[in-house]
Amino acid sequence: MNMGTKLICSNKKARRNYDILETFEAGIALVGSEVKSLRAGKASMNESYARIADGEIWLVQFHISPYTHANVFNHDPIRPRKLLLHKQEIRRLIGKITEKGLTLVPLRAYFKNGRAKVELALGKGKKIHDKREDLK
Repeated sequence: MNMGTKLICSNKKARRNYDILETFEAGIALVGSEVKSLRAGKASMNESYARIADGEIWLVQFHISPYTHANVFNHDPIRPRKLLLHKQEIRRLIGKITEKGLTLVPLRAYFKNGRAKVELALGKGKKIHDKREDLK
């Protein structure tokens, strides 16, 4: 039963501010009310980034609005969310980030076969003059 992909939100500034070298697909560990808010399209990843801590990758500043029909114990809108990748992929990413000074940037969030996913990219920050050249 293939349900396809449904885009939730995208990081429009990511391609402007970073040279994208490689992309990865990662799952997100969410609670129930977060999934319902995502299905309603109430998310923003404009200021979000991925961080590595204790051998795990965390998505930080990914804003998921509280679900309107949930009870008082709703989720925190900008809590750090764990990204689900294989250990071998995480080790490879850690090596590239520490070695070359690259950054993990989330590009878009979407549902794939009913599961919430994030497309992560390894990117190198652009200088101001590089951004101007891209606009021309």
